[in-house]
Amino acid sequence: MSDSSAAGGDGKQAPSLDTTVPQTARIWNYWLGGKDNFAVDREVGDQIYGAFPQIVENARLSRAYLVRAVRYLAGEAGVRQFLDIGTGLPTADNTHEVAQSVAPESRIVYVDNDPLVLVHARALLTSTPEGATDYIDADMRDADQIVREASRTLDLTKPTALILMGILGHIKEDDEAQSIVRGIMDVLPAGSYVAMYDGTDTSPGVVEAARIWNQSANPQYHLRSPERIARFFDGLELVEPGVVSVTRWRPGLDNDDLPEIDQYCGVGRKA
Repeated sequence: MSDSSAAGGDGKQAPSLDTTVPQTARIWNYWLGGKDNFAVDREVGDQIYGAFPQIVENARLSRAYLVRAVRYLAGEAGVRQFLDIGTGLPTADNTHEVAQSVAPESRIVYVDNDPLVLVHARALLTSTPEGATDYIDADMRDADQIVREASRTLDLTKPTALILMGILGHIKEDDEAQSIVRGIMDVLPAGSYVAMYDGTDTSPGVVEAARIWNQSANPQYHLRSPERIARFFDGLELVEPGVVSVTRWRPGLDNDDLPEIDQYCGVGRKA
């Protein structure tokens, strides 16, 4: 399960705001203590929490990985452009805030197609004077639209970081999910990166949580093994420590004692 929502269900135009059907971004907003959710979201969120209480902590730890990955990309890797697909609802430490805190000239394009995310898009459209932030209403399957519209803000002839946090699990088939990554990365030049995480089938608790999720929430979420997640980086140079639990990716001295969780991640570089 993820806080992202650019899957688009059947890949068609995003529906209007429906407060009777639980939505991915709103459920995660509820778990993270936000107010942008409805009763149906809280009901499903509570059901999943009852089956897998660690889900709330997992949400926080996955968000912390996003922060570390973006800091690495904007800092050590020297990336100044970010394409964040599956933005979800605004919260603390959004990609543009983290990147521009390291390099104020960073330029960020967000992509999502959840109606409530669109309502809050203006909250994302802030930037340092030196940088830029933009927002695209698009389905993650439509690489052509994403590339075309992102090019208004990003120079895609220069290294760019593709951010896919918790979004590929909304695609059931591995081949289709891998083609989404390739469809964007093939356009980007050498020196570009992809950073992602997704849920894994590594514990009975998270498998049960996913079962409850898929009974009610939209869109559905499909767990993968760590080995299947690693295939998203085929043809890329994996940044150390490779594909690991989000708590094991460059955690820092203060987080060495955190347990592994059922969200696996990695950062890969296009040579």
